[in-house]
Amino acid sequence: MTSSGEEGKRDRDESLSSSGLSFSASPLVVIIGPTAVGKTSLSLHLAETLGGEIISADSRSFYRGMDIGTAKPTAEERARIPHHLIDIAEPDETVGLAEYQDRAYAAIDGVLARGKLPLLVGGTGQYVQAVVEGWRIPRVAPHPDLREELEAKAERESPYALHDWLKELDPQAAEDIHPHNVRRVVRALEVCLVTGRPISEQQGKTPPPYNILQLGLTMDRDELYERADRRLDLMLEAGLLDEVRQLLEQGYHWHLPAMSAVGYAELKPLFKGHTPEFAEEGAELEEVIKEIRSDLRRFIRHQYNWFSLDDPDIHWFDVTETSHQEIETFVRGWLRQLS
Repeated sequence: MTSSGEEGKRDRDESLSSSGLSFSASPLVVIIGPTAVGKTSLSLHLAETLGGEIISADSRSFYRGMDIGTAKPTAEERARIPHHLIDIAEPDETVGLAEYQDRAYAAIDGVLARGKLPLLVGGTGQYVQAVVEGWRIPRVAPHPDLREELEAKAERESPYALHDWLKELDPQAAEDIHPHNVRRVVRALEVCLVTGRPISEQQGKTPPPYNILQLGLTMDRDELYERADRRLDLMLEAGLLDEVRQLLEQGYHWHLPAMSAVGYAELKPLFKGHTPEFAEEGAELEEVIKEIRSDLRRFIRHQYNWFSLDDPDIHWFDVTETSHQEIETFVRGWLRQLS
């Protein structure tokens, strides 16, 4: 007679072996790349053919009610394949990097425990690398009053005054952070002042216990820009303006970090302050659309800065030249090497 635990392990091993890997291998497949390149469609294909579940690494997908502008997987797609770390917070809440890392590791471990292949998918480079590289992140909760005081000092005296203070408390952190990056300077000072220790001493990396395969998706930059433009048009047709109106009706204001995302922040001129009523449309809308297109291009360039095409740990595929089936074959070969 076998115990339920033994039966569960056997089921997991059988599920994993069908994809060519062993449970003990602890595989993690990471799919990265810029917005609109096709990460969602590939992740769905691999999850269906290899028995996987998807863990989101897109910080914009955390927030409930922000579906169209964030290009979340559709309800139908989420019904086909289990997704994790989507809709985990309200728009006025903050999911910090440390919290995300903890939740991502828990989700990955849960997928592995079920005998499935975890697929970490997204374009937020900081969140992906925190998981893949095992960043040690100081667990210091935000102190709003202190942050407000520090931000006021930067505005009153200049960002350099704030950076000079950081230089006194933590020279290494000051060297790593540009003075104009006030948000990071404030966070570094916050950690130093709250804990009494330099933030640089509390950071570092501890690689997670997974065998990791990173797949990078790319394509010709001009073609990618055109694809992003087409997706924006579809978002507007799907009711992006109505989605923003609903958020405003629920009391979520423009100052929230969630509302600063590309595709949302630029829409502010179309509304009367914090009210859900339109201020202007027509020509004004055309100008806003142009601004979003420009910001999307800037955002794509920023993503490429996080995910370098020269990174030897990332296997890059041009999606216009490589099919999902070919990438699946590549992943299967990697999985077989682990078994």
